[in-house]
Amino acid sequence: MTQHPYARTAQHWLSPGRFQTYLAAAGGDESKACELYEWSVALTGASFEAFHYVEVVTRNAIDREMRTHLDEPGKGLPWFLLPVSSKRQVQDSIDRQVAEVRARLRREHPRKESRDQIIAGLSFGFWVSLLGSEHEQLWRDALHRAFPNSSGKRHDVASAMNALRVFRNRLAHHDSLLATDVPFRLSQMIDAIRWADPDAARWVTRTERVTEVHRQRPAARNDTVVVPARNAWGLYRSVRAYVCQAGRSFQPVEHLAFYSQRQIHPEIPKILFRLDNVDWTIGEINRLRATGNNRDADLADIIEVSRKHGWTEGRYQVLGLTAPGSAGHLTLPAPIPHQGRGRGSAFTQGQRYVVRDRLRRARSTADL
Repeated sequence: MTQHPYARTAQHWLSPGRFQTYLAAAGGDESKACELYEWSVALTGASFEAFHYVEVVTRNAIDREMRTHLDEPGKGLPWFLLPVSSKRQVQDSIDRQVAEVRARLRREHPRKESRDQIIAGLSFGFWVSLLGSEHEQLWRDALHRAFPNSSGKRHDVASAMNALRVFRNRLAHHDSLLATDVPFRLSQMIDAIRWADPDAARWVTRTERVTEVHRQRPAARNDTVVVPARNAWGLYRSVRAYVCQAGRSFQPVEHLAFYSQRQIHPEIPKILFRLDNVDWTIGEINRLRATGNNRDADLADIIEVSRKHGWTEGRYQVLGLTAPGSAGHLTLPAPIPHQGRGRGSAFTQGQRYVVRDRLRRARSTADL
């Protein structure tokens, strides 16, 4: 194997603490750790490219609706210099952020303080904040029109946009992406763009590099998550899905395995889709059925059946899964028993990650 030319010195430049994350993922191989670092940097760059479209498309969509709602042409002032909220603290925050951008632009050049430059200079967090619960009336009056292809619920759009804000901050701080489900974040980006304009989403789908770069990961990774399944196993057998709390994080995986009754069950389904912050109500079931979309109909079935299994109203995350015999689905010859005994000895009480090929060969969980 060819030694990476900077394998011995990279951790000096990057810091031992930062390099250790990649070294651990590479099984202690310094050359492979350097390759993983290069891959993570490339994935960050590709993600930022896609995020460019999210930020530009969504802020312009919001800007257009705010300009109309506050009658900017009639009043002769940009909407961001007009009262947006009747709540003093909220309005003060808006005014402060706008003032900071204007001051920075004036420092750069006296003529740079134009309307378009101010809009471009406001942070992504600023635009996400306009979708917060304190702006519920603003959403009903105007901002829902910025996202005409969404569910129409402020919470749905705000939750997704806030998750993307957190992901953007992770990219900006050069954090490791080894344990981040970047393809899922990409799907959230494309959804957010599609809510504003389907043509723009198709453009990004055609040009994004995230998928290809992610596929080029140089070192093996865990590709299956094992979840505790006292209730989830029965739900999977009914509707081929896994339901958990909204906002739950997963590493990038392709398959999901169920652990209950001191064993990993033999059906290891492939993950078909993942949706977060799904509204678990009768109203949402009816809305989904009315769209005529097959996946929406499947999701409506999942919500309906899970409610009969005891899931209460709220918001959940859903992973759609394959059925036995489907492409990509793995069926083991027998369950994988867990030999541990005593309190706290379960194979997983939250979630654990394993390599699918090891599941094929394992005689017990000790082999994992």
